[in-house]
Amino acid sequence: MSVHSRRRDGSGSAVWQIWPTAAPPLVRPEELPPQPPPDHVKVLHVITRFAGGAGANTFLAAAGMDPDLYETWVAGGDGGPLWERAREAGVRSVRLPRMREKIAPLDDAIVLWQLFRLIVRERFSVVHTHCSKGGFLGRLAAGLARAPVVVHTFHAFASHPFMGTPRRALYLTLDRLVRPFADRYVAVSPRVAREAVENRLAPPGSVVVVPSGLEMDQLPDRPDPSVRKELGIREGAPVVGWVGRMVPQKAPLHFVQMAAIVRETHPDAVFVMVGDASFEAQPLDRDTRREARRLGVDILFTGFRPDAPRIASTFDVYVVSSLYEGLGRGLTEAMASGRPVVATAVNGVRDLVTPASTGLLARPGDPAALASCVRWMLDHPEESRQMGARGKSRVSGIFDRATMCAMLDRVYTELLGLPEPAPQHLKYPLLVLPPAPEADADERQLHRPGIGIEDA
Repeated sequence: MSVHSRRRDGSGSAVWQIWPTAAPPLVRPEELPPQPPPDHVKVLHVITRFAGGAGANTFLAAAGMDPDLYETWVAGGDGGPLWERAREAGVRSVRLPRMREKIAPLDDAIVLWQLFRLIVRERFSVVHTHCSKGGFLGRLAAGLARAPVVVHTFHAFASHPFMGTPRRALYLTLDRLVRPFADRYVAVSPRVAREAVENRLAPPGSVVVVPSGLEMDQLPDRPDPSVRKELGIREGAPVVGWVGRMVPQKAPLHFVQMAAIVRETHPDAVFVMVGDASFEAQPLDRDTRREARRLGVDILFTGFRPDAPRIASTFDVYVVSSLYEGLGRGLTEAMASGRPVVATAVNGVRDLVTPASTGLLARPGDPAALASCVRWMLDHPEESRQMGARGKSRVSGIFDRATMCAMLDRVYTELLGLPEPAPQHLKYPLLVLPPAPEADADERQLHRPGIGIEDA
C-alpha cells in the first residue's frame, strides 16, 4: 500500500498521514434517534461575474464536490445563466448586484462589506476567489474576516501588454497588495502559473496547476449535421468560427478583419460568431457588426447560444483571436470536440496549441497573421483534421470535471490539515513521520513489512 506525503509552505518538511474510513451504515438514518447534522467543510467561491469560462469553471468546482463532505456557496455579480444551474445543483448562492468588472470605488466598498459580513456570519472553512475584481475583494474580505483558508484561482490576468502603462501598473499593484491574503494559488495552465510568479502576483512555490474541468459528456465528438440546416449554411461550404463574449479581451474586431482577408482567397467560406455582449460591452458588439458591414464581409452572428459547443462542432476551423487568455474554455471545448484550431499565442493557449501538432498560432493583435493560418488550414484539410484529432486526445485525458474536483479536494484538505482515507486493507496504526535532518523527505523510504511510502 502507499502512504502519501504532504509538503507545506515550501519548507521541505513533510508528514505522512492517513485516517481510517467509516464502515457502511447498519441501519437507515430514519430508523435512528435524531442525530447531529453532518459536519461539512463550508466553501465560498467569490467571482466577479458568474458567466463565461471562469463562471463555468467555478460552477463545476462548486457543484462537483462531494456533497457528503462539502457545503458549497457562490457569491458574485448578478446576471448570467449559471445562477439557476447552481441552485438546481444544490449550491447556495449570494448575488452581489453592485459587483462590477471595472474599478468603482463606492460599489467596491459596498461589495467588500457584504463579503466581509457573509464570511463572518457563515464561518466558511475555505474562501476560494476567482478573477481579478472577485479575487481582489474576496481575498481582502477573507483576510479581514480571518477566514481559516483562502485560495485564489488565476483564470486570466487583469493586466496585459495591450493596455496603457499607468493602468497596467495600477492593476499589478492592486493584485500584489492582496497577494499575502491567500494560502494557496491555483492556475488553469502551466504558463499562467509561471506568469503569476514572474509578475510577483503569487509567491514562488505557492501555485498549483489545476486543469479547468469540462462536462465531457455534454460535448459533441463529431459535427452535428443539423446545425448547417438550422443556420442556413450550404453543405460543403467551409465554416470558420469564433465563440466568446463580445468583450475587448476576445478581440472580435480582429476576427472580422481576418474574415475579410480570408474571403479574398476563399470566397465560399462562411464565418460564424457565437456569443453575446454584457451591458458594458454592447458598444463593442455594435462596432463589430459595423466593421463587418464596412468591410463587406458576411458574418453570421448567432448571439448567445446555450448550445455553443454544438454549433462549434461544425466549424472547419475554430479561431481564437484573444489579446490575452488564461486558457479559454471555448478553446478547450473545441479541442475536446476535435476541431482544428487557429489561436493567438497568448498566456496558457500555448500550453495546449502546439504548432503543426494540435493547431496553429498567430501573433496577438495581428488579423493578417490569423488569416494566413486560417488559409493554411483550409488549404490542408487532411492535416487540419489530424491536428484536431491530436488536440482532442490531448485535452480528453485530464480536462474532465472529476479530475478538477479531485485536485481541488486535495488542495483544500491539505490546507485544512486533513489526512488521506486509509486503504481498507491497512493492518497498521496511523503513521506520522517527521522529516529526517540528513535526508530529503521525498527521497526516504520506510522499510517495514507491508508498507511502502511514495511521494504524492
